[in-house]
This record gives sequence, structure tokens and C-alpha cells, in this order.
Amino acid sequence: MGEHHAELRSDPFRNASYVSVMFTIHTIDPYVIEVHEAELLDLRRRLRAARWPEPSPDGWERGVPLSSLQEMATYWADGFDWRAQEAALNRFAQFRTNLDGQPLHFLHLRSGRPGALPLLMVHGWPSSPVEFTRVLTALTAGPDGAAFDVVVPSLPGYGASTPLEPGWGNLFLVAQALAALMTALGYDRYGVHGTDVGAGVAEVIAAVARDHVIGTHATGTVAAMPFGPRLDTAELSVPDQARAIRFNEWQESGLGYLHMQTTRPQTLAYALTDSPVGHLAWIVEKFHEWTDPAAAEPGAAVDLDQLLTNVSLSWFTRAAAASAHATYEGMQAYRAMASAPSPATNPVRQSPAGVAVFAADTTVRRIFDPTDRISHWSEFDRGGHFPAMETPELLISDLRAFFGPLRTQV
Repeated sequence: MGEHHAELRSDPFRNASYVSVMFTIHTIDPYVIEVHEAELLDLRRRLRAARWPEPSPDGWERGVPLSSLQEMATYWADGFDWRAQEAALNRFAQFRTNLDGQPLHFLHLRSGRPGALPLLMVHGWPSSPVEFTRVLTALTAGPDGAAFDVVVPSLPGYGASTPLEPGWGNLFLVAQALAALMTALGYDRYGVHGTDVGAGVAEVIAAVARDHVIGTHATGTVAAMPFGPRLDTAELSVPDQARAIRFNEWQESGLGYLHMQTTRPQTLAYALTDSPVGHLAWIVEKFHEWTDPAAAEPGAAVDLDQLLTNVSLSWFTRAAAASAHATYEGMQAYRAMASAPSPATNPVRQSPAGVAVFAADTTVRRIFDPTDRISHWSEFDRGGHFPAMETPELLISDLRAFFGPLRTQV
């Protein structure tokens, strides 16, 4: 593909963390995931030679139990078929481009159905486009009038969008780059879905490319800022009280990973890059804590092979370390924005917004959306932080419901 220019206009929330950038996309090249056999053999060797600690006396309260991790690591080494998963991923059309030195990988699936709506889908942490593989075929297949052309990038610092160039953890820069990518692909009007940090990226895209975004749909949001005050549960409905309590508990005992990644990512990077068992534990803990509370083990909430495909891709690309640095830089940018003297320090959403809340989520509408600016709000009694993996049918249905009335804007 040839050279493309995308200029994104400045926004009212100008400050040190946000700079309007014009990206030039010179080439977009086909990409195939192809892990060298030596890398695969090295992974299996490291897993089989793992040095294990003593078991914890308290189950999951102190982290991933020894027996659970040993069972998963054994399967990863001797039962999991990476080559089969690699081949399955390569059946999706993939590409990679370069933005001022930062590699950007993405899946691009054209529907071919009449009236297909372009949809940018942005994953979160600790994840990759693998998170969405169970919904892509259904989204692109239709039916007519309900199909999507889907673009799924690997965020800078994740998967094949590694290594992470300095500064690319800034969500404002990432949002502008993804908007430029959509322009380069020929999409003038499109929707955006984001989860976790991808939900934040989606909101910023809606601000910096407001003439192009018809609506944003989010999952994996949280009730309030992780390092903010505890939530007052008084005067909340019973379901919202439960979500607020989970949020307060997460603040009290579940933020260790975020403190590490936002303060000492390089120290953490050594362990996550050298030990696949440590790498696995770092990610599996979050799948246990953030997935449907009805599931006793992460492998019961999501497909184990899909989970290990995500972990393997992160291992082979050294993305655990890179994404930790992205988290660090993202928090630095947020703090700069929050402390800026500008009277408008936050993105102003100009397009319709939708949010889907699943059983394990902590999002409370009264707190997350006090002014009722969100036009579409869904709550489900199943699923959790990774709905595309846990409850793909619910996510597909909600995306169709939200974007259905907006298709006339394309």
C-alpha cells in the first residue's frame, strides 16, 4: 500500500501530555506470525526446568496457588500445541506498518457484506488481538446490515507491535496513530470498541478524530480511578453496591501489579522476560481475579488454549516487559494531564457512547456516568473483564445493538 497522510486536529484538552501529530504511513505490509523452532524449544526447556517455591497456605489469597500453576505450566510445555494456534491466527489477514519507528501490527478483516460498518477493536492489558478471535468471524459474517469490517491492532508494546519505542505508552499518541491507520485503510467513518486500557484509547480517539468516529463502545471499565478514593456504597442499588465493594477490595489488595508497572517496569521486566512460569503467573492471576466469579479457575472461565495462545504470544515477543513500560508511560501522561492548568483537562466525548458491564466488572453507572452522557448501557449477569473470550455471544449482540442505529452515519 502507498503513502498516506492523516492530520488530526487539536482538541481543547491541550497540555504537556497531548500533542497533535501528523503521521505518515509509508507502507503497510502483510504479516505472518512465525515463531522460530528454537524459541519454542527454549520455552519448553525453561518450563520443564522451573524452580518452584513452597506452596502458599491460603489458596488464591496470596497469589496463584502452586498446584494450579504447575498443572497449567505442564500443559503449556507438553500438551499445548502452539503450531496449531499459530496457524489459526495466520488465517486472519494480518499486516504491519511503522509509525515514526514504532511497529504497529493489526488484523484487518473485510466483510464483503453490503453496508458493513468499519469497526476498530482495541484490546487491553494483559492481552492482544488474540482476545477477540472468537468474535471476529461472527462480526464480519453478517447478516447484511449488521456486518462489520474489523480492524484489530496490537497496541504499541503488545504482541507484534514490539519493541516499544519511548513515548508510545501515551494514549493520546496511540489514539492519533490508530485514527491515522483507519484513514490509511480508507475508512472515513467508523465505530470503535475498546476494553480495559483500550476503552481509554477509544474515548481519546472519539475526541481527536471526532469527525470520523460515529460511536464508541466500551467494556472492562472500572468504577473510578484505581488510585483515587474508596467508593461510598451508601444509596447505591444492591447490584451497584456489590460492584462498589469489589472495586474497594481491588483497591485494597489487587493493585500490586499496577503499582509495579507504573513505578518500576524495568525491574519487573527481568523476571517476566526470563521466566515463563513467572510470566504465566503474572497473567493468570488477573484472569482468575477479573473473570466471571462463578468460575473457580481461569481455565473454567475462558478457553485454556486461547489463554495460553495469548500468554505465548506475549512471551515470544517479550511483550510483558514492553507492556509494563507502556503502562508506566501511560500513567505518567495521565498524571501530566490531570495536573495541567488548562480548564479542559479531559477528552470531551462528541459521539454516542455505549458501555457493557459484565458480572465481574466494578463499573457503577452513578459514579462512572454521573451526567448520563452514555446513551447505551447494558448489564449482564455473566462474564467478566474479557467478554470476547468469556461470553462472545453477549458481546456480539451488544455491539450489534449499539451500532445498529448509528450505521446511517457512515
